[in-house]
Amino acid sequence: MATRRPNILIVMVDQLNGTFFPDGPAEFLKVPHLRRLAERSMRFANAYTASPLCAPARASFMSGQLPSATRVYDNAAEFSSEIPTFAHYLRLAGYRTILSGKMHFVGPDQLHGFEERLTTDVYPADFGWTPDYARPGERIDWWYHNLGSVTGAGVAEITNQLEYDDEVAYHAGARLYDLARRQDDRPFCLTVSFTHPHDPYVARRRFFDLYEDCPALQPQLARQAEPDPHTLRLMAACQDEEYAITPDMVARARQAYFANISYIDEKIGELIDILERTRMAENTAILFLSDHGDMLGERGLWFKMNFFEGSARVPLMLAAPGLEPGRCDTPVSTMDIVPTLSALAGQAPGAAAQWLDGVSLLDTLHTGDRPPVRMEYAAEGSVAPMVSLRRGRFKFNRCAADPDQLFDLSADPLERRNLAGQAEHEKVCAALAAEVDRLWDLDALDKAVRESQARRHVTYAALRNGAYYPWDHQPLQRASERYMRNHMDLNILEEAQRYPRGE
Repeated sequence: MATRRPNILIVMVDQLNGTFFPDGPAEFLKVPHLRRLAERSMRFANAYTASPLCAPARASFMSGQLPSATRVYDNAAEFSSEIPTFAHYLRLAGYRTILSGKMHFVGPDQLHGFEERLTTDVYPADFGWTPDYARPGERIDWWYHNLGSVTGAGVAEITNQLEYDDEVAYHAGARLYDLARRQDDRPFCLTVSFTHPHDPYVARRRFFDLYEDCPALQPQLARQAEPDPHTLRLMAACQDEEYAITPDMVARARQAYFANISYIDEKIGELIDILERTRMAENTAILFLSDHGDMLGERGLWFKMNFFEGSARVPLMLAAPGLEPGRCDTPVSTMDIVPTLSALAGQAPGAAAQWLDGVSLLDTLHTGDRPPVRMEYAAEGSVAPMVSLRRGRFKFNRCAADPDQLFDLSADPLERRNLAGQAEHEKVCAALAAEVDRLWDLDALDKAVRESQARRHVTYAALRNGAYYPWDHQPLQRASERYMRNHMDLNILEEAQRYPRGE
């Protein structure tokens, strides 16, 4: 690895299915910028989220810890300010830390170690989306997913989410220009987090038309004749029985989803272009990943919230000075980002290592091995905490409310056959079950989740009764410090804001 500490650009997208990135982007994807990035990246073909839902996944990505440690169990659980994130570690290492876009922080702390946050979030920061294990099967209509995202899929020039990501990209690009002016000599870590290709499945026409003849517009795996209990719960949560989903609707939703990957690709290309034109590309590491995936109709399921590959597996690519491009098949986790960024910044593991659940990707590349990848889920559609282990070719899922699941992903990548209870796999299943018992106390986790939900239901109702002070991030626009103002020397200003100088 290079000895000079690199700048770091993190590009996070939302709900991008990792099975479409088996070794960089799948051939059918129209993503020239991501394809070029993949060619110079180390590509992690078996990367997993820590939890297949936005807020828990992102808190784990930022902290290097499981939801059971962060206590961010669902999309309305507070991310505590006491928990260090990669932004804290990098600030300690002398980095300037900036966020443009979504991170789904819940609670009054909307920075979590970032010095600057350029945009507000796309989702609320309060406790309003709290599930309730005390009322299993009850659907919260005003915020739960439903399949209207599929039946309403199509084309639009502007949407709520397109407006958001256009803003995210604009502010990120403007800040890269600002960083190029070198008025702050610290290396930077800029995190740019988009909400696409997350549903609703609506895309701009010029991207939608790219996939008119796409070979991947239908799922590989049809709806199961005998779905597992969690699949049935997810279908009920999404009001599956109220929608008649046709193959044309499925194709249109998938086409818009792929189109939005191309839309994001264009935004990524713009950021990389700025790095190149401002001569920062050579010493900037670029990390690309998603928070979780999207089932996109596989098994009759949409969105995420389960441990199947489409939901739990994510793209993960790292291009860094001195890091040879290639492919790593060892299963890894988005929790591995924290120690990886610390290593890139030249930090020793230090005291943080004692509480991290992640392992540096650089260490995994060096040894070729990593402890089993762990995942947790305790949010909408579940009735008790669910956990998963990916070790080697096997994935083992456990929930106290459901039968165990064991899949051999080498022989059965679509997870058609549950091997738990099969005599020929009894030893593997027993070994993984024993490891789950060693790593988790599911009764204690269930109690903690229920207590957290109950507390939040009380506090949310109270805080919405009477005067309401929102926690949503309000970006500070210091207009009196921008462009030309009368407390500034025009000659000094014009010289300082010009890049490059003397040409």
